[in-house]
Amino acid sequence: MPFDPEAVREFERTGWNRAAATYAATFAAASRQFIEPLLDAPGLDAAGVVRGTAVLDLCCGPGFVAAAAHARGAIATGLDFSPAMLAEARSRYPAIAFDHGDAEAPPYDDASFDAVVSNFGIHHVPRPCVALNEVHRILRNGGQFAFSIWSGRDENIAWKLVFDAVERHGDPRASAAPPPGGGFASPADCLRALDAAGFEPRTATLVRGVWRHADAASLVAAFRGGTARMAAMLEAQAESAMPAILAGLEAAAASWRDKDGQLAVPIACVIAAGIKR
Repeated sequence: MPFDPEAVREFERTGWNRAAATYAATFAAASRQFIEPLLDAPGLDAAGVVRGTAVLDLCCGPGFVAAAAHARGAIATGLDFSPAMLAEARSRYPAIAFDHGDAEAPPYDDASFDAVVSNFGIHHVPRPCVALNEVHRILRNGGQFAFSIWSGRDENIAWKLVFDAVERHGDPRASAAPPPGGGFASPADCLRALDAAGFEPRTATLVRGVWRHADAASLVAAFRGGTARMAAMLEAQAESAMPAILAGLEAAAASWRDKDGQLAVPIACVIAAGIKR
């Protein structure tokens, strides 16, 4: 199937509109734990997001990163293409400006921001290279861009558990989702993309976390309620296959139970950053 950026854009927008109302109660427990490392932009000499920084939260979703920047005293703005996500953000954080727009064409003048951050948003953009070039344009000289992506399954056990269970008991290709345009699967991919967009110096750091769940059903529910592409894959599974998928996932996850009987599943992301010179 040929790559169609508009099909990807519409798929992602539809998925995130659907997830907006349930994201905070489901998937946010995974993504929010990486906000502070993202704002500190590990590995660069430049300061992270601090008081007085004019910062854009790109692909802001319900506004959690913008709110964390605001709490540091930064002048925060959020941008997202999902009207439902923007409604959530504006309701939660009325003191912050949240704009409707696309990461490939942000509606801002050149050199508008001291920093741009994106927490697990860039790999959902149809053409990340276009978005990175636009980030470079709207940053001031010396400004910093930092973004996070989920690392591969070897580091990201929550994803591995779900994918392995679906591959054994279901059909990982059942979804009609268009092929993604992301192209980010490793720190090296992030560094190459930053280099191509003109950022120097650049860094990419692996950051680890733990995602806690009562059981396999809770983990699956979090993916279904708070993602776009993973949710589409899970929703596309035959109803008759789901008991085996959940049972297989539960058995595979047993080694990750803590002393309280909860699943304590390792997750990890890459935080990549670069400076506009």
